[in-house]
Amino acid sequence: MAKFHIQPHGRLQEWVAHENGYFRDEGLDYQFSIPADSLARREKGASEIRSGAFESYAENQGHKGPVRSDVSCACHWTVNQTDHQGIAHLYRNAYVVTPGAVMVRADSEIRSPEDLANVGIAVGYHSGSHFTTIQSLETFLEPAAINLKFIGTPMKRLDAVLDGDIEAVSAWGLSYLIAEQLGFRRILDCSFMIGFVFPDSSDLEDVECYMRGLKRAQMEIDLRPEKYKHYYLNEMPERFQALVDVRRFGPGERIVFLPYTDEMYQATQAWLSERDLFQSAA
Repeated sequence: MAKFHIQPHGRLQEWVAHENGYFRDEGLDYQFSIPADSLARREKGASEIRSGAFESYAENQGHKGPVRSDVSCACHWTVNQTDHQGIAHLYRNAYVVTPGAVMVRADSEIRSPEDLANVGIAVGYHSGSHFTTIQSLETFLEPAAINLKFIGTPMKRLDAVLDGDIEAVSAWGLSYLIAEQLGFRRILDCSFMIGFVFPDSSDLEDVECYMRGLKRAQMEIDLRPEKYKHYYLNEMPERFQALVDVRRFGPGERIVFLPYTDEMYQATQAWLSERDLFQSAA
């Protein structure tokens, strides 16, 4: 039987399950597959990228990018739409909550969400930062005043702000933890839900073995996260490793073992439809 390919998400759970043998205990024959582009540096002044997590699934038969992923994660808006269009399957018995925020450098004059009116904010196209920034800013700004700039992967968005190409960034997960320690100021909380997704080719029992391993890992992280924070370095570009001390990071993404219900599914579809956010992906 072929190995089960796991695409980690810049978090601790997969690495803890690996170190402690939780996947092995479940009989899972697996390997990790980390896309090289997730670590690549952005060129200063590079143009916007109108392709993101959703397009990765759509172009690769439910795998997240050209690297095989028998299970992977993206924001719940993206995996919901991926499932809705029959591209891949949303795992319905768990989801993730990740910390996130619209952030600016310490020397920025931006102090409030209202100050973000018409200011460029780095996000990823059809990815979590795209949708959560709209959802969070709608409380403060008219839609026409929300100015999103599609920069690419989370680490490339940090590059853009540090290079001075853009004023603000919507950061989440590992990129949020890095920005926070670098002294970025949080203007608006943008925490959001992430979902698990798997292509038609995945073995459903392997998916369940993977999830059982993650459940044990989540409990272990809840008990003593400091033991495992060094694993953040496995998915952090070298250019940031010398700038931060991962021992000071928070626990990051947290997996919630509750169902992603039909009500949640339909409410998300309605939200996306009302804003016409997948008008070109129907």
